[in-house]
Amino acid sequence: MVLGLIGLVFGFLSVPTTVEEASEILASHEEHHGSGEEASHEEANFVDEVRQEHGYSEHAMAQDKDLGHDAHEDGEHMEHVLHQMQTKPWSAAFVAAFFFMMIALGTLVFYAIQTAAQAGWSPVLFRVMEGITNYLLPGSVIVLLIVIFAGEHFYPWQNHELVAEDAILQEKSGYLNFPFWLIRGITYVIGWNLYRHFARKNSLAMDHAEDLKPYKNLFRYSVYFLAFFIVTESTMAWDWFMSMTPHWYSTLFAWYIFASIIVSAVTVIAIVTVSLKAIGKLDFVNDSHLHDLAKFMFGFSVFWTYLWFGQFMLIWYANIPEEVTYFILRIQEYNPIFFGMIIINFVFPIVILMNSDFKRVSWFVVIAGVIILVGHYIDIFLLVMPSTVGPYWSFGITEFAALLFFLGLFILMVGMGLAKVSLRPKNNPFLVESEHFHY
Repeated sequence: MVLGLIGLVFGFLSVPTTVEEASEILASHEEHHGSGEEASHEEANFVDEVRQEHGYSEHAMAQDKDLGHDAHEDGEHMEHVLHQMQTKPWSAAFVAAFFFMMIALGTLVFYAIQTAAQAGWSPVLFRVMEGITNYLLPGSVIVLLIVIFAGEHFYPWQNHELVAEDAILQEKSGYLNFPFWLIRGITYVIGWNLYRHFARKNSLAMDHAEDLKPYKNLFRYSVYFLAFFIVTESTMAWDWFMSMTPHWYSTLFAWYIFASIIVSAVTVIAIVTVSLKAIGKLDFVNDSHLHDLAKFMFGFSVFWTYLWFGQFMLIWYANIPEEVTYFILRIQEYNPIFFGMIIINFVFPIVILMNSDFKRVSWFVVIAGVIILVGHYIDIFLLVMPSTVGPYWSFGITEFAALLFFLGLFILMVGMGLAKVSLRPKNNPFLVESEHFHY
């Protein structure tokens, strides 16, 4: 955490502060993108695409061309480039912060689903899940603070001058306005953490209860939370990610974010379970429980791929300018990791976890889990970076430092959550069934 914090501070202090500094960095960057009239023409078109994606109106871009301004040399454009470069440390921090927060949130959702479904196989894993969700409170608060203080670095619709020139943003201002957006964000964090608090409270009360009242409370709260989550996860995806490119929208987007959340969460549950079992802390967990977790890892990886392909294929095939702008930058400037992500998130999990016997082998599941987590970090990276820093991305000190800091904080909070109480839940009505679960 200390090393990560030092790296993050360095990242914020090392960004360019003037247009001149940004121009020097851009000139160095362009040396690798060819030269001459053809390259300049291609870059001018590319800049137009980027600017449109980030909320610049078609009218504003057309006005620049009518005045004879080359987009690459335009002072307004260089201000935009400086803005993107200054956004890089904010984006790096947000990617890592959200990645670990979504693991805790997804684990909470999986816990609620198991409780509401009265699943008989999973109660022996409940304390593992509760330990992971111990990160949710600090993690969600940090994410909320980042998106608030990043402001226009992330969300062009918060720029009042830009909104005044843009008819589309004006039409969306009833939803995309700062007070309403802030209220929604606070509601998400409070709602998610309230359920976590009462779920944990009733789960611990069950250990000493002489009746089923704590269990019934937990069941009821889980049902309410799932209804709340269905709505808030969708609007969270729109508010914190899709509104980074406010002209663009996808009706699949919230489901796509959910797929990343849930598969990453189940993967961490499996890795933590294997780790605790290896040191003798989960003797009541058997390979059938691990097999079921691996099945969820496998299934949700396929589900994520289905949503990724469904969204990408439909937009690519229709080729509507308002829709394809989202993918243009990702394909042109993020090509290796954009398509490589499919191999990491789909091909590897399929190959490793297709065989039923492999799902019972701890080290196979851990290998698949590490690959899945790397792939979904890249997924979050690709959701944020193209929309905020455009083509001026890299994976350097700031990104690595953000990972170190939030990984350290995650391990600390999860460790504290696991260490405080017995890992064997008592008096759960499905505990005996879970302990004798065999598949």
